[in-house]
This record gives sequence, C-alpha cells and structure tokens, in this order.
Amino acid sequence: MYLNVHSHFSLRYGALSVEELVAQARAAGVEVLALTDINNTSAAYDFVKACRDAGIKPVVGIEFRAENQLRFIGLARNLQGFQELNEFLSHHLHQQEPLPENAPEFDHVYVIYPQGYHSPRSLRENEFVGVKSTEVRALFSSPFRQHQHKLVMLHPVTFKDKVSRNLHRLLVAIDRNTLLSKLNPEDYAGEDEYMLPMDQLLERYADYPGIVQNTRRVLEECNFEFEFGPSRNRSNFTGDRRDDRSLLRKLAYDGLRYRYGPDDRNHEARQRVDRELDIIDRLDFSSYFLITWDFVRYAQSRNFFHVGRGSGANSIVAYCMGITDVDPIELDLYFERFLNPHRTSPPDFDIDFSWRDRDEVIDYVFKRYGTRHTAMLATYNTFQSRSVIRELGKVFGLPKEEIDNLVAQRKHPSTPDHISKLIWRYGERLHGMPNHLGVHPGGILISDRPINAVTATSVPPKGFPITHFDMFVAEDVGLYKFDILSQRGLGHIRDAGDLIHENRGQRIDLHDVQAFKKDTKVREQLESGKTMGCFYVESPAMRQLLTKLQCKTYVELVAASSIIRPGVAKSGMMREYIFRHNNPDKFEHLHPKMGELMAETYGVMVYQEDVIKVAHHFAGLGLGEADVLRRVMSGKYRNADDKFQRLQEKFFGNCQAKGYPQDVTQEVWRQIESFSGYSFSKAHSASFAVESYQSLFLKAHYPIEFMVAVINNFGGFYATEFYFHEARMAGATVHAPCINHSSYLTSLKDKDIWMGMIHLKSLGQEIGAGIPLERERNGPFRDLDDLVRRVPVGLEQLVILIRIGALRFTGLSKKALLWRAHLAFAATPDRKQSTVLFAPPPSQFSLPNLPDDELEDIYDQVEILGYPIVSPFSLLAEAPARALAAKAMIRYLNQQVIMVGYLVTTKHVRTSNGKSMFFGNFLDRGGAMFDTVHFPNSFEGNPFVGGGIYELVGKIVEDFGVPALEVSKMRRLSLKGDPRRV
Repeated sequence: MYLNVHSHFSLRYGALSVEELVAQARAAGVEVLALTDINNTSAAYDFVKACRDAGIKPVVGIEFRAENQLRFIGLARNLQGFQELNEFLSHHLHQQEPLPENAPEFDHVYVIYPQGYHSPRSLRENEFVGVKSTEVRALFSSPFRQHQHKLVMLHPVTFKDKVSRNLHRLLVAIDRNTLLSKLNPEDYAGEDEYMLPMDQLLERYADYPGIVQNTRRVLEECNFEFEFGPSRNRSNFTGDRRDDRSLLRKLAYDGLRYRYGPDDRNHEARQRVDRELDIIDRLDFSSYFLITWDFVRYAQSRNFFHVGRGSGANSIVAYCMGITDVDPIELDLYFERFLNPHRTSPPDFDIDFSWRDRDEVIDYVFKRYGTRHTAMLATYNTFQSRSVIRELGKVFGLPKEEIDNLVAQRKHPSTPDHISKLIWRYGERLHGMPNHLGVHPGGILISDRPINAVTATSVPPKGFPITHFDMFVAEDVGLYKFDILSQRGLGHIRDAGDLIHENRGQRIDLHDVQAFKKDTKVREQLESGKTMGCFYVESPAMRQLLTKLQCKTYVELVAASSIIRPGVAKSGMMREYIFRHNNPDKFEHLHPKMGELMAETYGVMVYQEDVIKVAHHFAGLGLGEADVLRRVMSGKYRNADDKFQRLQEKFFGNCQAKGYPQDVTQEVWRQIESFSGYSFSKAHSASFAVESYQSLFLKAHYPIEFMVAVINNFGGFYATEFYFHEARMAGATVHAPCINHSSYLTSLKDKDIWMGMIHLKSLGQEIGAGIPLERERNGPFRDLDDLVRRVPVGLEQLVILIRIGALRFTGLSKKALLWRAHLAFAATPDRKQSTVLFAPPPSQFSLPNLPDDELEDIYDQVEILGYPIVSPFSLLAEAPARALAAKAMIRYLNQQVIMVGYLVTTKHVRTSNGKSMFFGNFLDRGGAMFDTVHFPNSFEGNPFVGGGIYELVGKIVEDFGVPALEVSKMRRLSLKGDPRRV
C-alpha cells in the first residue's frame, strides 16, 4: 500500500521508470499502488496499463509541490477526481501562480498533507495527514494520537537502491543548476524512499493498525476505471452525426466536379468517392475530415498557402475538399493506406502552412473549438549523451575545458580519474530519461470532453496549452491528432505569388498543379536539374539524381522524392532504381513476386506502402501485422524492439514455408530494414512533389520574383549569397542596401533587386525596420543629417550604413560621409529624433578629395554582409591556370583537368571503413555549378580550409551521364590584400 510513488516523470527528481516501479511493486507483494508524480501526469496511462498487466490495482494522483516544498498529495477517487486534479494543476501552471498550502474543496479526491501543517480539526472529510514510517514513534506526543482516523501511511518511493539515489541527487543538482556538494538535505529525498516488501512496511506501522486500515480504505475507494480504445475525439462538427455525413457528402461531390469535370466524365472518381464516404461513415471519421476542412478553409480565407500531405493524401475525398492537391487516381494511391478497419493506428492529415501563418491557424483552432477542449501535444525531451556529460560535469564542478574534453572523447576514457568515472557511469543511466516537456511540431487534439478529463496541461512560451502526454499515449487514450505544421518552402511560394502580382500585375493560380505538370519549361528545368531554390529538389544530391533519371514527369519526381531518402540510398536501392529506370530491359527481379508487386518502380521498394505489400503478399503477414511492421520501420511505434523481433521471426518462417530460397528472403528483409526511420509514404512523396512543381513553375516563368521570395524566407539549402547569384543569372540587377530604396526584407522593382536591411550584420532590427517605416511615413531621406534627425541611429550603425553604400544617393564618397558622421555625433552626441517641415541646410565642411576605392568597397561588403555583391573572382590576386568551364566537363571524361571554383557547399560522409570523404559543390567563373568528389586518400592531403576560391586538379568522371570532378589535388587561391588594413 504505497500512495506516494514517483516515476522519472517527476522531472529531474524521480529516478525510476514506470516499468521499474511496477516490477518492484510486484516483487514486493504490493496489491495497490498509487502514482503521484510531482506537478505532472505524463506517466498516468502507461502506469495504469503496466499495473493491470502485473495484476496490481492502479491509483492515480498528483504530488503538488511549490519551490520544492510538499504542499499536499491528491489521489483521484475516480475519473472525475482525476479531472479535478488536472484542472487545479493546469490553472496554476497556466497562470504561473504558486500552489497554495491548502487544497481546494475537491469532490472526488482524497488529499494527504505532510505532518506539521494542519491540526486534526482543520481537516475536511476527504483530507488526511500522512505519517512516514520514520515518524511513527513520535505519534505518542502528537495531537493526532487522539485522531488516528485522520492518519494514513506515507512512505514515498523515489529510487530503488544506493545507485539510483545518487542518480536522484544528481537530477536535483541539475535542476537547481548547482554543485552537488552545495545541496542541502532538505533539497532531496530521504535515504529510505525506496520500496520495501509489504510485510516490512506493515511491520513499521504495527503499533497503529488504525493507520493501516485508513490507508487500505482510502486506496480501496480509489478506482481509476479508464477504458483504453474508444474514441474521445470531438464526435461531430455540425452538432449531429447525420448532418456531418450530409455535409461531407455535399462537399465531396462539389469538389468532385471541380477536380474531375462534369458527372459524365468522372465515373471512376465518383465510384471511389462513394466507396471512401462509406468507409469514413462506418469508422465514424466524418467530423475528422470536416474539422480539417474547416481550418484549411479558414486559412484560404486569409490567403494562407497550404499543402496537405502524409497518408491523408491517399484520399480522393480529401482531394475533392481541397485539403490536399494530390490526385490519388493519377498515382494509384490506396485510400486503405490512410483509413481501413485493419489499420492499427489512427489516421492523420499533415497540413503544412507557411512559417509566418501557422500560429494564426493554430490560434483559430483553439478559438473555434475552445481551449477547454483543445491542446497541443507534448513531446518528451530526454537527456542525451553529450548534454548529459555537460550537465554532470557542471554539478561535479569541472571547468569547461575538462568538460569539453570529456564530451569530445565520447567513449569511456582509458585512464579516467574517479570524477570522470562517475560522470560516465551516471551519464549512461541518465541517457534517455525525460528531462522536460517539449511541444510537438504541430499535433493538436480536439476532444469531446474537456482536455483536463484526461490530462493536465502546461503553457509553453507561445501560449497554447500542451498536454502532459505524447502522441503514443494520445493514441492509447483514444485521441487522434491534427497536424498543423510549418515550413519555409510554402512561405516562398506564397511570397512569390504576391511579388508577381506587385511587380507584374498578374495573379497566379498556384493550385493549378495539373497545368504545371504539363508545362514545357518546367519539364526542361526538371530534366536538367536546374532546381536551385525549389522545394525539396534543390540540394546537389537531388539535382544530380534528377539529371541521372532525366526526370520528366510528376510520377518520376514522386519516386525520386522518396529514393533520395537515406535508408533507400544507403541500401544501394537508389542506385539500382536509377539503373533500372535507364535500362528497363537489362535487369532481373529478385523474385517474380517483387516485380509484380512494384511494377511501377521496377521491383524496387521505394515507399512505405511497399513494406506493407511485400510483408503481406510476399511473406504472408496479416494486413494489421504488415502495417505494424511499416510503423516500426518508420519509427512510429513504441516498444518496437520486441514487436520487431516477433514480426521478423514470422516473416522468415512464412517465407520458408512458401519455399523461397534463404538468400532471397534475407535480401528482401535487408531491403525492408533499410527503410528504418527514413522512408516516405507514396502520398507523402506525392505531396512534396506537388510543392516542388509549384516552385518549379514559379522559377521557370518568374525566376527573379521567385528568388527574391526564397531569399526573404531564409529556409533554403544554400547560403543567401547564392540565391542572389541565381537571381543575377536570371537577369536581375542586385543593388546594395539603400536607405531610400531598401525595405527591411529584400524588395523588387522590375528587374532591380534591392537588398534588405535585414542582411546587414550588427545593424539591429529596430533600425533596419525603422528606416523604411520612417521613409514610408515622411518621404525619402535628403541626406545624412536628415537620416540622423529622423531615425534614432547610433554612430556605429550609421557607419555600417555608410560603409555598405546605403547613402550613395547623396553623391558623396564613403570617406566624406564618414567624416560628416563623426563630426555630427561629436557636436551633438545626445540627439533627439524629429521630423520638421523645413529642415535646416546641412552643415558645410571643406574636405579634401576622398574618392572611394572599389576593392575597399568589396571588402566592406564581405565584412558586413558576409559575401561580396560582385563576382568573388574579382578578388583573386593571382591569375589561375587556364581552367575548364563547368559546361565543358562532359567532353573531357576520364581526362585530367584543372578547374577553378568558388566553394558553395560541402557534404561530409564516412566510407565503409570509417574514413572521411567529401562531396563538394562550386561555382565556376561563368557562374555555373559543378560537383566534386574528394576520396579519403585525396582529402587527407588536400583538405578544405574554409570558404573561398579553389584551384582543383583531378579527373572528370561520370555517373549515369552526370559529370563530376574526382579531385586529386586542390589549393585555395590567394586574394588581393585588404587595402583597409594597410
């Protein structure tokens, strides 16, 4: 009878997992166990399930603490009591109010106070005082001796042995951010807070059998009768299930005509819509579709761009309702992958919005469905190996240098001192333990009953309440999440559309993806890999893949979007797919069944669905088992190791029974394993490909507007410098920031790009945004004095603006402007801004001729922006040897050449024997990109030494028609000296 046990979800305090607690309780002969984590309910449902499996009655409660002082313990007598506890805790967490010493008047909760805070007569009927086993002897002199009916046993459990007690003390020190040696005894649990066998525990209270009976009665009256499985989601959208069904059917049919044309031309689509609607209704998911449609509709009313992806893109109903832009008939996507009676997990839509718009959509959902019924999902942020070493190093008092050394070694040092031994020992134990609650990237729950009926909620910095459990527990509880996510790719698509309208007066229907798929310029761009800036297809590896495949169609891009993933690529299946795509008559299937199941991808497993197909049709696993295997492989299944082992054994057993050769079975399983954690569903790849096509269309027809949008969203694969370069290659003129032309973000007028103030390092947002705002309110700036008078710019900020050329419209040289700036601030250091109708004439100074120097200007750009606005090749001090241009590489296959390139990006990988090698990406003097390979034997003697321009010597090689330079030697070329340093 333990009514105060802590799991490790008593964050930075408890040292035991739920599994460890329950196993200990079973070994100790405990029949009833109460979990009371400190100000937290994360472990409640896992605890209930574990106790039921172990034959122990679970009781759920909360230990309320304020500033490490125990206020009281609340035990839920029933589910209503659990809601009361959750509401009380949530209120104080939301309002950041300190917890009171006295509990409120709960109706379905037992309250246990520590000794010393309450008199017997002050306790309500449902309130007791807990007596620790170490306090029993003192009862003879306590006023409670005559009121034993108000006493219960209180033996907290926080750890299990000396080692886990030390772990507990380390957790407390980490939480306090203090040295272990500075902790006071009252900061951490007593040394007896471990679980005793029941007979030993009862023996400690033998002189007071009434206390034992009280404890037994309290626990007997607590019943957490929670039923796992039934849905607790919002059950309807309109208020009535029949009305939901009718509305969903109407919306689906309206969209059917929009997507597929008149009724006489959409027979196949109509049949599929009817079939899906029937399944949706039978499984009671009409409200799920309608709620998703509702917030997508709101986003569209606000002109927010979105992409619906994930398994939800398998649904033609979702396509017709405008939730997704993926045509499932075109791609032969199975609705049952999204929703079917055999599926072991709930469905979910992944709806992406621009990073600027997502929070407003989430805010709408909370306001529309009510904060009492809506919450964001939590994640469990756990201690990780490197961070644990740092935390332990600090509590042991090690200096930063020694901590860095420990982190760098990673493995156990060969000759450690005793502190290092302790850090490594306890670091291993802490690894993977929950550290604090985080927020799921976009998972939202909408419940029929108040959220506090199933969990307490906290409020992180963004202000939306979060549950105390994660997505896995939510599924167990019967709550299915809506994913409202963000990405910068959507931001640049939306912004490009707005820029096209502003700059050219044209409106683009960015959802007309069918037209984009047929566009000749888009196809040429895709086939040639000219995709810089385009969502998901701009990296050097992806550009190479598109070129190797000669990718021409949407279907081919869908496959490419999946095979680029690490699992498929690492297994060798990406290379095999490229070969088979280019040589469809020169390969044999591993087994005829594989070719039959995956004819579209040449018998190569590319998508998550392929795991289901192979597991079910090839190996004979049930559809439910095949779906579990898919989830395990994609990292979306808890406690996966045991399940994975059982499925693996059944897979091999079934294949043996079917008579497959052992080597074939092993190779098929190896290919399945390669998907682990990385594979995409086909619908997910299709959704990404839709977004890629939207980007490709914009870049093909409106390249300058598109690149400005990419620059302003700061989320591309490459550094900003190279997007400006790409805009220049498309015919734009890029201007340095100017106080009379630039906005805070980069702006566009015709083909003139004005760099935004945001790109100026150290200028600060207040000044960078304030200058264009003041110009918009009161007109252009006349000169330096006018700027200083109207904007609260300091001398350092003014110098930055002058050096970047932001006042060049004055006609004065930078040196002259710097003189004026220093003289102005020396004369009146304390300035107040004002706007006057008739500004005084600028001060006149007689200055010598101080001309600008072009090389100084370039170095100013490098220092302030991080890169030059002009060609970096203009900085070269030496004339390199005659270099091969990127466009000529394919004509020099297997020949030794010299190339000169400005470094764009590198990718580090390790060979099978653990050695480092690199892939490089460079710009040649003409602005064209080329790729390089640096094998270990070359790289060790010719490493990269930072950015700059390199002379590269090596052999031109090709892979499926794509050339690259296999580098044998390279050196960074010297630049002209900085004249400012003379």
